[in-house]
Amino acid sequence: MENLNKAQKIFLIILGAIVLIVIFIYYITREDNTDYAEIDNIYIENETAEENIDEEEIIIHVVGEVNKEGIVNLKNGDRISDAIEKAGGATENADLSKINLAYKVEDGQKINIPNKNEENTNNEYITTDSGEGIVETEETIQEDGEQININTASQTQLETLPGIGPSTALKIIQYREENGKFNSIEDIKNVNGIGDAKFESIKDYIIVK
Repeated sequence: MENLNKAQKIFLIILGAIVLIVIFIYYITREDNTDYAEIDNIYIENETAEENIDEEEIIIHVVGEVNKEGIVNLKNGDRISDAIEKAGGATENADLSKINLAYKVEDGQKINIPNKNEENTNNEYITTDSGEGIVETEETIQEDGEQININTASQTQLETLPGIGPSTALKIIQYREENGKFNSIEDIKNVNGIGDAKFESIKDYIIVK
């Protein structure tokens, strides 16, 4: 260094400073790129997780004024309109004005599509519990004094009859669809699963029209 003139020394100092600046910029840029890469990875992971959630299958029970009452399989994020479509569509007696068709359904819910000729005073069109407290007992039916028309009753209505569960209610509806209306209340004994004993327990609560 002692043999270098003043201009050469200045040049070397400037060169060294430039090298230090380049090295500093390199490491700063590298750290920023690493941060961006981590952010991108997090975004991709979150996006993948959301897609997996959207693809998750849920199970809904659809009853009332639809063409095919029963269990339907939907995707997470589907709406009541999707549930109705999966259940064969709404019947001509369905009152869709009482329901928010854009409502997002959740796994385990029971959707009851109301009849436009009947009034649901409870407005319980969507339920999530096991059914306890919803299905009427024999005593409740006796107190109300209401009789169910087995030619037009929905699955939910049929399930209020003593000893009639979801499976038997569906059999009644299926028999009705395949064979036409019941001509008398005794005809309900033609449905598989309804014998004399069960008929005796429900005969006072059913009618045909």
